[in-house]
Amino acid sequence: MSLEGKRIAVLAEDTYQDLELWYPLLRMREAEAEVKVIGTGSAETYTGKYGYPVTVDAAADEVKADDFDAVIIPGGYAPDRLRRYPAVLKLVREVFEQGKVVAAICHAGWVPASAGILKGKKATCFFAIKDDLINAGATYLDQEVVQDGNLITSRTPDDLPAFCRTIIAALES
Repeated sequence: MSLEGKRIAVLAEDTYQDLELWYPLLRMREAEAEVKVIGTGSAETYTGKYGYPVTVDAAADEVKADDFDAVIIPGGYAPDRLRRYPAVLKLVREVFEQGKVVAAICHAGWVPASAGILKGKKATCFFAIKDDLINAGATYLDQEVVQDGNLITSRTPDDLPAFCRTIIAALES
């Protein structure tokens, strides 16, 4: 189980869900992927809902889809901020359009919805935003992880093991 040579972006903004950022970030690094934290450009360090800080490696407008094999979007309240930045939406949309992995957990479903990539896709999320996914054209499934092609989604921190296993499997294939 090695992701050596794979490059992964983990998106960050203030009030990210601490576990949903750090668990995948560390799990992907453990699998030998090169992981970069990508922010909106509003700050160099963001603070999670529970106070844990993360320092970004670059802003979304400083990178491009070609730089990555996957983008992981943590939940919390950060996705409501992330989706306000055209550079973030462009990065997510272009990674998706290139057939690379886009993975979103919990409230992070807002970002692919705003990026316009959910139409005709199966997806899951935190139940409070399921109407947003449906209105964006997705078929909502209440499962710990849903993979539809290169789109991987999960519901809550409890789903993180399945979420990360599915991302790793998709990147290994």
